[in-house]
This record gives sequence, structure tokens and C-alpha cells, in this order.
Amino acid sequence: MFNWLKSLLKKETEEPDSMKYLIVGLGNMGAEYDNTRHNIGFAVVDILAKEFEVSFKNDTLGDLAEFRYKSRTFVLLKPSTYMNLSGKAVRYWLQKKKIQKENLLVILDDLNLPFGKQRLRAKGSDGGHNGLKNIDQLNGGNNYARLRIGIGNEFSKGRQVNYVLGKWTEEERSGLSEVLKYASETVKSFATIGIARTMNQFNKK
Repeated sequence: MFNWLKSLLKKETEEPDSMKYLIVGLGNMGAEYDNTRHNIGFAVVDILAKEFEVSFKNDTLGDLAEFRYKSRTFVLLKPSTYMNLSGKAVRYWLQKKKIQKENLLVILDDLNLPFGKQRLRAKGSDGGHNGLKNIDQLNGGNNYARLRIGIGNEFSKGRQVNYVLGKWTEEERSGLSEVLKYASETVKSFATIGIARTMNQFNKK
């Protein structure tokens, strides 16, 4: 009788799944990858963690941090699997935290957008990005939100990998904080007013 009552009370006070969001910043772990273009997803979730004064803690398949904002729970994830195996971490934490796929947002770098320009989409192709490709494969397709942030494509033929894994230039660094702040505002908007309104508002820049 008491166990049944406890179970009922717990169920009633549990947060609805619709109020939880998994925000995944893509990147590669390791000091050698810090401040590189490919790690801009990590940089965005770092900005959010700093704003809400929460710390990342190492956990299964990644580093995690959580905060509450406008009655939503934001679960920030930096996969530790390396970029091309990110899908494993995403799948694990979606299931572990009981988060609906429509409440998943993946943040990544994009060579096809000029530096600082961003595009939020409800779904789409992987565009040759290995992180997205693996997430698609392990999570039942590409029907989840993604925030692409432009890193430009100022590299010579055959130098793409070096460029993507390279450090920001001095000129890029001077504008990077504004780019990251804008992306973090996009993330908060996605979870509070929905993806359609957020795309209208934040895809203009």
C-alpha cells in the first residue's frame, strides 16, 4: 500500500519528458583539439554552462552538465567518443534521460557557411559531416534539430583536414565570443519557444 502510494507520488512529481532537452555540442576531447574550428560545438555548450554556473562532469561516453531555465531542463553533452562516433553517446543519453528525439539539438561546425553565420534546421542531410552521419545511423535517421555554425572554407586544395582541426586565426578569435553568444541564445530559444519561431528569429543573421 505504502509502496504503491510512494510510486504514485513519484510519478506525479517527475518532470515530463517534454520539458527535458539534450543539447549536444560536437567536438573532439583532448588538449590538442582545444580552440579548434571542429570543436565549436563544445565551445557553445561551454558558454551555456558558464552562464548558468554549472560544471561538466565526466560520465558515460561524455561530459555532462545540467541547468534549469524557464521551467526546462537542459542536459548539455560533450561526447567523449570522438566526432565520428558521437551517435553512441547521443543514443545512450537520450535513453538514459528519457528525452524525446524532438527535444534533441546537435551543434556542429559547417564548412559551407561563412565564419559566424548559423543555420538551425529541424532535420536534414549530414552534409558530409562524420558526427552527424554517425548520429543518423545510430538514432533512426536525420529527424532531429541541428544548429550548424559556419567556420568558412579558407583553405587550399587538400588542406581541409588541417583547416578544420586548426586553431582560430586572430581575426576569427576577435569575433568568436559574439558568435558563441548568439548560438547560445539560439539554443535557449529552441527549448522555450520552439524550433519554428527560433528559425525565423535566429536564422536571419
